[in-house]
Amino acid sequence: MDQLMPQQPDLMINVSASPFAYDHAKERIKVLRANVERYHLPLFYVNQVGAQTEILFDGGSIVMSPDGCVVDEMPYFEECLRVYDLEEVIQTTQSKELAKDKITLIHDALVMGIRNYFVKLGLKKVILGLSGGIDSAVVAVLAVEALGADHVRVLLLPSQFSSDHSVLDARKLAQNLGIQYDLLPIESVYETYMEVLKPHFWATDFGLAEENIQARIRGMLLMAFSNKFGNILLNTSNKSEMAVGYGTLYGDMCGGLSVIGDLYKTEVYALAHYMNRHKTMIPTQIIEKAPSAELRPNQKDADSLPDYAILDQLLYQYIEQRKSPKELIALGFEEHLVKRVLRLVNINEFKRHQTAPVLRVSSKAFGMGRRMPIEAKYLS
Repeated sequence: MDQLMPQQPDLMINVSASPFAYDHAKERIKVLRANVERYHLPLFYVNQVGAQTEILFDGGSIVMSPDGCVVDEMPYFEECLRVYDLEEVIQTTQSKELAKDKITLIHDALVMGIRNYFVKLGLKKVILGLSGGIDSAVVAVLAVEALGADHVRVLLLPSQFSSDHSVLDARKLAQNLGIQYDLLPIESVYETYMEVLKPHFWATDFGLAEENIQARIRGMLLMAFSNKFGNILLNTSNKSEMAVGYGTLYGDMCGGLSVIGDLYKTEVYALAHYMNRHKTMIPTQIIEKAPSAELRPNQKDADSLPDYAILDQLLYQYIEQRKSPKELIALGFEEHLVKRVLRLVNINEFKRHQTAPVLRVSSKAFGMGRRMPIEAKYLS
């Protein structure tokens, strides 16, 4: 523009493909306004809308008057065409900037991301494991909103460690959504595995290997349905779990698309509350109960991980804000917690390298947004 100004242009046009992040829209307006104030020209900012696998483009095109007033801000996550009179744009003094609620933007972005992924690939049907937990519940609702209830199928895969309320909660959610659900208890399959492994696992204690076998049985059954009936498996792992490796490769980390892999656990809860804003889609029991993988008796996530309210803050500062261990401790996080959590993040990069594409809603999604070598010894 500095070079074009001597030619006395009438307006500026910015044709953009600006990837979505939940905090990007506000920052974008600041950048646009700074340019308008610099050159005192009306600006037409035209942004791409739609998904390219994990990268989401949010639209939200903007018309700005020469004094920095937002004349119009077009809808997010949908195509839109509007025509403007340049003289009216120049004379506008009342701003029409849209509200930008973080969770609303994330919700709309994920629905668009799922829908575009399936439409562009010519796919129609999804499947996922419905555990009675918050993560799979949120993914199920998003899938229904993106593709319709007739295209969503879920499997309920309880083991001997699953609580009765988990099955009941999962069934209630499926009924609320009007989706097909099938109950496949896995205890007999698990016992068959253990009988085969008995000569080799003899005289060893029940542990992580036995827990992971359950998760992999579920993954195998879901993939069997996917192969047989053409339903694409959606991954339901959240960002907190992916960050610290709290998941089983070839088990609950299976899937063709990771829907909430860029949402921390606390954000998943916020999204669940948003989904229930008009009526109760996700049963209250699912939202209120303590999260658990239910792979051993009376298991709770809190047995293995710090409280999510603390963990997510620490992860955000390390991943999105790129704070060093010393800076994290200076922010008030306990030193032993910083060392433990950062070690978990760094040693589990190998798992993240093998996961499905993650729909990106933040500035640092795993995959496209944060590439790290697996053998990053310098991080330890």
